[in-house]
Amino acid sequence: MVGGGQLARMTHQAAIPLGQSLRVLVLSEDDPAALVSPDVRIGAHTDLDTLRAFGSDVDVLTFDHEHVPGEHLRTLAAEGVRIHPGPDALRHAQDKLVMRRRLAGLGLPVPPFAAVSDVDDVVRFAGEHGWPCVLKAARGGYDGRGVWMLDDAAEARRVVAEVLAAGTPLLVEQRVPMRRELAVLVARSPFGQGSVWPVVETVQRDGICVEVLAPAPGLTEREADAAQDIALRIAGELGVVGLLAVELFDTGDRTVINELAMRPHNSGHWTIEGARTSQFEQHLRAVLDYPLGSTEQVSQAVVMANVLGASSTPAMRLDERLHHLFARFPEIHVHMYGKTERPGRKIGHVTILGAEHATLRERAGLAAHWLSTGEWSDGYQVH
Repeated sequence: MVGGGQLARMTHQAAIPLGQSLRVLVLSEDDPAALVSPDVRIGAHTDLDTLRAFGSDVDVLTFDHEHVPGEHLRTLAAEGVRIHPGPDALRHAQDKLVMRRRLAGLGLPVPPFAAVSDVDDVVRFAGEHGWPCVLKAARGGYDGRGVWMLDDAAEARRVVAEVLAAGTPLLVEQRVPMRRELAVLVARSPFGQGSVWPVVETVQRDGICVEVLAPAPGLTEREADAAQDIALRIAGELGVVGLLAVELFDTGDRTVINELAMRPHNSGHWTIEGARTSQFEQHLRAVLDYPLGSTEQVSQAVVMANVLGASSTPAMRLDERLHHLFARFPEIHVHMYGKTERPGRKIGHVTILGAEHATLRERAGLAAHWLSTGEWSDGYQVH
């Protein structure tokens, strides 16, 4: 697995019961996966020779991020390295403009969009589709980075000039009247077998996912089926092997595709305890061409809450925070990533299972807040 973050760390944990060994390419020996994997190679994922050496004797090469240059992957594929997802599929998760054009060509629901080469492109687009509009980096943005809300032409002129000067390729989209955000996670094997988990609701704060509710509350069976069909169709049309996460905007009248990811995804962390087969095991099954596992949810409701680094360093060590958390909420499942705590950084997540979302959200939110800050907040409000 190229990349040594928490996704590789949790994939390594899923590989152990399958009798598999996961080699990870990391930037630092302190990366989350490097702390737990016995087979660690340190090097840059942007360097072809490093990738060539890393993948020379593996059964399959896969990823915990989408930042490996496509030209390097094509070179490795031509040299006989088995890569899942392949470079032709992966480019749709690497470049939002490529993705938008392909999905629009397939007749799938995407917001109106246009490529941006100068500020006039944005002003012209807004003249047709209205202000505010959304400016996006075509490549590299995540967790709210690389996204700018533009309210008028003056703001567009300031932001577009600044971003283009940095060499960032851009596109502009219509701002969708959004009721909430949803996500669908699917897996697909080389043989073409597909599987899909229940549609979930993702709750965002400051551009970062803070909470996932499974299944998405208030979604009708017909709406859920339609969203799952969209994700399965995209996986098939793009030739994805492994996991595909499809992020959706729920406008109240329909769902509109936001972004794609071709790897384990934050919206699927709940599956470790909450589904018969976790996203991490399923990704391994898919890229190794094993039959896929059941995606059935094991309880009526599941809530996952991300643990984010606090604005100031907690006075209490993490071990002490865990001690008190388990004493108060013994039913909480905790996954800490071995990361240095920094403000706003995803350092772990908690998951809780039960009969209904309301109580679970309160408990998961309180637990995540405690692990983040070392402070109980019994007046904690669900966002």
